[in-house]
Amino acid sequence: MKKILTGTVAAIALVGVASPAAAQTNTLHYASPGPIPYTITNPQPVNINPIPWLPPVMVNVGEAAGELGVLTQVGTRYTATASAPGNTETATPTVNVNFRLRGKVNKDCSFYSGNDASARVIDFGVIGIRTGNNENVNDAFEMVGPATATVETLTAGCNFNNEVSITKDSPNGLVNQTASGYDNLQFQNNIPYSVSAAWTGVAFGVVANGTPQSLTVASNDTDGTETLPQGAWRSDMTINFNAPAVNNIGLVAGNYTGTTTLTLKAL
Repeated sequence: MKKILTGTVAAIALVGVASPAAAQTNTLHYASPGPIPYTITNPQPVNINPIPWLPPVMVNVGEAAGELGVLTQVGTRYTATASAPGNTETATPTVNVNFRLRGKVNKDCSFYSGNDASARVIDFGVIGIRTGNNENVNDAFEMVGPATATVETLTAGCNFNNEVSITKDSPNGLVNQTASGYDNLQFQNNIPYSVSAAWTGVAFGVVANGTPQSLTVASNDTDGTETLPQGAWRSDMTINFNAPAVNNIGLVAGNYTGTTTLTLKAL
């Protein structure tokens, strides 16, 4: 078999694969007029010493035979070896990179209550009593009718679980701090009142569409305070004050005052 190329071109294909499994070329090809050509890939020597207690004699038998043919000038040889450094570390065909985004929103509660303190003074003016001299003695000096007030804000709410609280400074309601002596069987120096607030919100810890919510401190509430836990909410809020007419007893003259505190507290 003739392996010598005459008048032709031998094209050498160079191949590289970026993979840790790609083997590098290391072959010996021998040919001679007699035996069939043979190829040795990655030549590895073997021990040909049959005596185990003597030092090994490492010989690549096929390569030795081929080299003998070359040495005696009856054969030929073709050698191909290749070398390239491997990857600096294990190749990763797929890379996942996690980006953790971080930020903080502060807890906040808001309630628009006007531009100055005067907006939060609710003045009933003169609370009418029966002053006619033609009134029956059992009706004299009693309240003519209820005293009411309404406050509405278009901006209220909290952006976290929260509590809405209403507290009156006195369970007795509006109290006449200037009253002196009086017959307490016929007169009193206080006007009870109730407070109710209404808004749109959700129950504590609940994720749902907002629904009407309300909180009331009744006129006869003994401790003058009530609290309602809520989830985050924002809406308008209406606060109603209602002091029913005091009947069957007269009111002592003087200045009647009371303070109601609305608290929105993020938890």
